[in-house]
Amino acid sequence: MSAPGFQPPPAPATGDPPPPVAAAKIRPTARLENGVLVVLLGGMLLLPVLELLRRRGLIPFGIQSPEAWLGHFNLLVGVVGGAIAAREGRLLALSTLPQFLPQNWMRHTASLVAGLVAAAIAAALCLASWQLTAAEKLSGRTLAYGIPVWILLGALPLGFAAIALRLAWRAGPSWPWRTAAFTLATLLLVAAWKPPADPAALVVPALLLLLLAAILGAPIFAVLGGAAVILFWGRGDPLASIPLDHYEQVVNPLLPMVPLFTLTGYFLAESGASRRLVRVFLAWFGSIRGGPAIVTALVCAFFTTFTGGSGVTILALGGLLYPILVAARYRERDALGLLTGAGSLGILLPPCLPLILYAIVANVPITQLFLAGLLPGLFMVGLASAWGVYAGPRLTTAERRFNLHEALAASWAAKWELLLPFVAFAGLFFCLPAEAAALTALYALLTQTLLHRDLHWRRDVPRVMTECGLLVGGVLLILGVAMGFTNFLITAQVPDHAADWVQAAIRSPWVFLLALNLFLILVGCLMDIYAAIVVVVPLIVPIGLAFGLDPLHLGILFMANLQLGYLTPPVGMNLFLASYRFGKPLPEVIRATFPMLLILGAGVLVITYLPALTTWLPRLFSR
Repeated sequence: MSAPGFQPPPAPATGDPPPPVAAAKIRPTARLENGVLVVLLGGMLLLPVLELLRRRGLIPFGIQSPEAWLGHFNLLVGVVGGAIAAREGRLLALSTLPQFLPQNWMRHTASLVAGLVAAAIAAALCLASWQLTAAEKLSGRTLAYGIPVWILLGALPLGFAAIALRLAWRAGPSWPWRTAAFTLATLLLVAAWKPPADPAALVVPALLLLLLAAILGAPIFAVLGGAAVILFWGRGDPLASIPLDHYEQVVNPLLPMVPLFTLTGYFLAESGASRRLVRVFLAWFGSIRGGPAIVTALVCAFFTTFTGGSGVTILALGGLLYPILVAARYRERDALGLLTGAGSLGILLPPCLPLILYAIVANVPITQLFLAGLLPGLFMVGLASAWGVYAGPRLTTAERRFNLHEALAASWAAKWELLLPFVAFAGLFFCLPAEAAALTALYALLTQTLLHRDLHWRRDVPRVMTECGLLVGGVLLILGVAMGFTNFLITAQVPDHAADWVQAAIRSPWVFLLALNLFLILVGCLMDIYAAIVVVVPLIVPIGLAFGLDPLHLGILFMANLQLGYLTPPVGMNLFLASYRFGKPLPEVIRATFPMLLILGAGVLVITYLPALTTWLPRLFSR
């Protein structure tokens, strides 16, 4: 999903992305696990659609508490998807250091330390979730049809247990390494249960060990969840509050939009939609100077809008767009830089998933935030296109010839994809948010299976849904445990203290905006976008309000700067992804991306100091 946090395996010689989880031969138990995930995602897709039809009087039946069921399906998708991601070794991580270590005891030791710490954290979260489930069982609450809530909540400790076992198993290449991981992880848990000293005195050493594990490749959820576990443990607070925050976050009635819009993006990315869109944009813009660059910016923005992750866009479209740019006589360096920078262009455009999550965390209206991002998003796409026009070669007379027949034919061939944004927008304005997301995903599924026949119902659809669920599971794991960490910060009044300190240190709102930009670029370099939203947004919203910043403007600023952080050397994650996807050395990717970094940075400054670009549309539609 999101570019930051994606940790690909070592690049194969062909430079192709890793094969999907469902493509290889798998054990029957793993196939069953994948099947459960597909059924859960299918249920999430159908529930809102059925409720919409019932509410409009088109069908005579419905189910009790559809929003509650949808939220708990989301919980189960997160648990099963996270467990599958752990099984495949594809939990989202920040550090890529282990991939640069030689295949010897050094890499094995790094994997051992990261794996045993992550396994111990997952085991601690399993025990805390079990305590929460036991307490929920005593409460006697039911969801619908007399089904107790604790039965569905019980998936949480089971999921964390499976993740802990799989992390320990993957911590080494052979039994001696795995035995060491299981043993040392168990010793860590025993030391936490019977600490050798006052827990408060052990908080700093424990956090340092966690930092080491993060550097060595521990998953993001283990880093954030581990920080929450250590801090609560050090104060003697009950750890069950962490899975409680996880549960309340994941069953939020708005959060199912994340897996459903992600599913839309996966149906598009795995079908022939990208080829049809490239054809239509080339037909309309290919006859002008910089046409292929404009096509690259538009197609990348379109796909990132629905996949929610620039990393997915780079991996999925890089192999298609790179040869087109080179064939159009762009220098390889310019083509590489344009593709790397264009991958994140759609983050500001609705209905991009980070915008949805920001609206939930910051408590701002989703449709208003979508409107706020529209003009800045198009502005950034325009800047990238303008640079592509400048860097493009002059066209020959033959190349400048526009073919109206081809343009119309290409548009007709891609008509279902071109209608998709209108379907999403219409749903958001005339249906409930989850219903809009489900309708969009169903539209993408039906157009790519029944109309275009790019995806086979039995051969392709389950594979695509498994891939989507795997990614969503990793993201929901991060969101859940990050909320526990965030609530600790709020309980400790960290946002209030931060607001007081910033107001005392900075007087000018203009200086504050510049400092905020630099801080958020750093966050974009170092954190996964979803973790950054859950952890950082509650810290900066009170500060922004203290300086009179419009909440919608702050949200778009947040996204724009994180987008820039993906490209900022030396640790911007899109740089690593492009290096992996195109088989280029990292320094070469950094040099190639530098012009795009400067241009998009200038765009961020315009968005920062021209708030009307963000606030004009929301105010216009709120009249």
